[in-house]
Amino acid sequence: MLLTVDIGNTESVLGWFEGRTPVHVWRLASDRRRTGDEIALQLRGLLAAQDLPSPGRIVVASVVPALQRAWLAAGRMLDLPLRFLDGASPVPVHLEVDHPLEVGADRIANTLAAAELYGRDTVVVDLGTATTFDCITADGVFLGGVIAPGPTTGLDQLARATARLPQVEVERPGQVIGRNTLDCLLSGGFYSVVDGIDGIVDRIVEEWGREALVVATGGLARVVAPHCRTVDRVEPALTITGLAIADRYLFPGPAPADG
Repeated sequence: MLLTVDIGNTESVLGWFEGRTPVHVWRLASDRRRTGDEIALQLRGLLAAQDLPSPGRIVVASVVPALQRAWLAAGRMLDLPLRFLDGASPVPVHLEVDHPLEVGADRIANTLAAAELYGRDTVVVDLGTATTFDCITADGVFLGGVIAPGPTTGLDQLARATARLPQVEVERPGQVIGRNTLDCLLSGGFYSVVDGIDGIVDRIVEEWGREALVVATGGLARVVAPHCRTVDRVEPALTITGLAIADRYLFPGPAPADG
């Protein structure tokens, strides 16, 4: 049994895997003040609530250095082997970019998952704090992509920068033309994300010159992607599935005994 952890700037996604299947998925706030002791206690509580045993090992992708240190401490406290996926990891991914070590671990996990699950040229649209567009060849070459503000980032900034506009969530409005401030914000927030995804994917496909599968993942993928004409599939667990695939390369040989 395996625990995967995708530490993002806003949320951390934890996946409990038996083989390649995520049996349980939890989304937690990525609180940079959290200590290793707190993470260990929280993890024990999550597992106990589902009557799950301790995992045999932990595989982590992180874009938050402070939480990497805390998770390392939690792994030691729980006596669990823990390894991080990054640009230097021994995984079958070629990072064909200017600075391979700068590629986010989540994008490497997406590349692993896309290459193994689909086996064709793929654009992965990952909707998080940032929206990333990953260009991945059929044989697992990461060619780069695009980084744009995430679905909620622009709305959060708009609320902070204005005196009278409220905070709103990303959700589909009843109609495009809003008749009050809230509905105008809902429409603008939602369709700027939808049309932004379609526009960027169109430009990627035109420049790449390939018939690519477009897969959406991330916390808001189920909300936004069904309304994007360019998205072919929605796979909210793609990144943690990539971490589960990375497990066999980060822990080669017989798997560590499960707890």
